[in-house]
Amino acid sequence: MKQVKKDSAGKKPAPTVYELLPEVKPGQSIELLKELHILTREGKLNQDSRRKLKQVYHLVQFIEPLVNDVLAQQGEQKQGVSLVDHGAGKSYLGFILYDLLFKGKPAGEGGHIYGIETREELVQKSTELAARLGFEGMSFLNLSVAESTGSGKLPPTIDVVTALHACNTATDDAIDFALKKKAKHIVLVPCCQAEVASVLRKNKGKDLGRSALTEIWRHPIHTREFGSQITNVLRCLQLEAHGYQVTVTELVGWEHSMKNELIVATWKNLPRKRPAERLQQVLAEVGLEEMAERFYV
Repeated sequence: MKQVKKDSAGKKPAPTVYELLPEVKPGQSIELLKELHILTREGKLNQDSRRKLKQVYHLVQFIEPLVNDVLAQQGEQKQGVSLVDHGAGKSYLGFILYDLLFKGKPAGEGGHIYGIETREELVQKSTELAARLGFEGMSFLNLSVAESTGSGKLPPTIDVVTALHACNTATDDAIDFALKKKAKHIVLVPCCQAEVASVLRKNKGKDLGRSALTEIWRHPIHTREFGSQITNVLRCLQLEAHGYQVTVTELVGWEHSMKNELIVATWKNLPRKRPAERLQQVLAEVGLEEMAERFYV
C-alpha cells in the first residue's frame, strides 16, 4: 500500500494546483494562467478556459519538436530559437510557449518570441505582462502581418513562424513572411478564408458552362465552403513549391473549434517543379488565374 507523506505535524499536505487541475502542466506559471484569465483568481478552471487551454497545449505538442529540431541543427553553436507569432491577440500561445519551452533556459537553449498584433492595447498589455513575469525573451510589435515582413524590428531570418486563427489573407501574409524570412518551420491554423470565395463568386457566371466541376461551388453555401477548402489546398501547394514538406491534420476535435485545420510545413529543400505545376493547374481549373500573385512560386 502506498504511504501518504505527512508534514512534521503529522498532517497530510494540501494538494498542489497541478494535482487539483490535471490540465495544468507541472511547472506552468499559475500567475501567468491567471493573468491570461485561463484560471480564475481563485485558481479554478471553467469549461471555456479548459477548451482554450486544450487547444493551446495541443499546439505546443506540435511546436516543441520543431523548436528542438532547430536547436539540434545549430549543433554546439546554439543561438536559441527565434519564433514569430502572427495575429497574436492576447498572446496565449506565445506566453505559454515561452513559459513551457524557453523560460529559465540558457541563452543558447532558449529563444525569443515576437508577438505581432494590430491592436495597440493588446500589444501594450502583453508587453507589461512579460515585464511583470520576467519573460525577457518576449517582444510585442504593433504591426500587421504584411507590415512585419519589411520591419527592421525583426531579424532577417526567423526559425519558426506561427499563425493561429489569423483571419482571411493574414494567413497568406504569414506564409509570405515565412518564405521571405527563410523559416525552417511554419505552423498555421487558417481562419475565415473569404478572398478566394469572393473571386469564385465574382466569376461564377462565366465559369458555370465551362466545366462540370463548377457545380462544386454553384450554390452560395458551397461557394463559401469550397473557397475555404481550396484556399488551404493552394497554400499547401505553394509551400511545397518552395521546398517545404507539408503535413495537414486537425488541431483538436470538432467539438472544440470549427476552424480546425492545422498545416505544418518544414523546409526540406524538396523538388519544387511538380507542386508548382499542380498549383498553376488548380488555379486554371477553378478559374482563379487572377490569384496567381497571391499564391506565388
